[in-house]
Amino acid sequence: MRIAVLANTTWYLFNFRLNLMHTLMAAGHEVVAVGPMDGYVDRIQNAGIRHVTIPLSGRSINPLSELATVYSLYRVFRREKIEAVLSYTPKGNIYGAFAAMPIGIPTIANISGLGKVFVRRGLLTVLVKGLYWLAFRRTVWVFFQNREDMELFAHLSLVPASKIERIPGSGVDVRRFSPFEVDELSDIQVNNCRTQDAQSVQPFRKSIYAGDQPFVFLLIARMLWDKGIGEYVKAARRVLSLYPSVRLQLLGFLDVDNPSAIPRERIDAWVNEGVVEYLGSTDDVVPVIRDADCVVLPSYYREGVPRTLLESASMAKPLITTDTPGCRDAVEDGVTGFLCKAKNVEDLAEKMIQMIELPKEDRHVMGLRAREKMLREFNERIVIERYLDVVSRISKRFYGK
Repeated sequence: MRIAVLANTTWYLFNFRLNLMHTLMAAGHEVVAVGPMDGYVDRIQNAGIRHVTIPLSGRSINPLSELATVYSLYRVFRREKIEAVLSYTPKGNIYGAFAAMPIGIPTIANISGLGKVFVRRGLLTVLVKGLYWLAFRRTVWVFFQNREDMELFAHLSLVPASKIERIPGSGVDVRRFSPFEVDELSDIQVNNCRTQDAQSVQPFRKSIYAGDQPFVFLLIARMLWDKGIGEYVKAARRVLSLYPSVRLQLLGFLDVDNPSAIPRERIDAWVNEGVVEYLGSTDDVVPVIRDADCVVLPSYYREGVPRTLLESASMAKPLITTDTPGCRDAVEDGVTGFLCKAKNVEDLAEKMIQMIELPKEDRHVMGLRAREKMLREFNERIVIERYLDVVSRISKRFYGK
């Protein structure tokens, strides 16, 4: 089949769906990546995947421009003779379904979180729910990344229960995000990390045993208030008052096109104050995660299952995150990390201090248990196999292939 893979940024397609697209191609399908023009179009094409540009903005709410986007998608689907659409991100899911309806193209949507629209109730929430209901009438299958979102959509009758399935987030490439020097190990060794092997695992972070380096907390996210970055900074001040040598880092995009974006001036002020280090953004988070002792994400956004938490846990890092839909799925409280209350600086600071004060060996075992959880529940291969199965069923049902 000729499959379109659609999202509201090409950055998303490259960073989160590249392995899926390659696997679909290896299975004999033609794949077209569909997304806006950004700095990742060349990377998608250099990875051997054809890209088609569309004018899709994550922030725009102008009805005319949004209708124009749907029409643009419709034209792309017709011109490219698309036979199935895999869609991601809210606008990708809704607009992709609307554009596919007149042509009768089967669509598979992926709900990777409900975002601020479902957190801040109002007229826009009602409108978005209505759009989801209309879009998903004809959608063949809808994957959800956490159980709360799936149950909410079923309860509100936004999608028939016969069409829904929960998958483990976007999954994580457990070979790339590994606590081992992977090139020196076999697949079997990489995929069989166990806590009872704790003494034989050589961790990236020498301070786990040596204690001669400052403790490092790391938050990886777009620089948005909704990600709990303000709470992280306030908690950092309390942590530093007790442990002045601790380093608290931020990694992620600034100047994003989002009403919740944190101004660059505010980040600069925090850095000048000495409360956090801003590391900028990168396409390769592995070295940064490698040098952290604990990864923190105090988000109160309705996440799917945050990819940064999965990647960090896969690298055997203990986590601290909020007890909210999506975030809580990545952590077993007290086993692979700690859960804290959303928008609660005191509780976040307490959990961070608790993490610092854990014996180094206990923290190491907590990280290895996090790795085990990723291998057991969140391996990217689980997600890809589910997509291959649904695509195969669509191929037989609609095209007899």
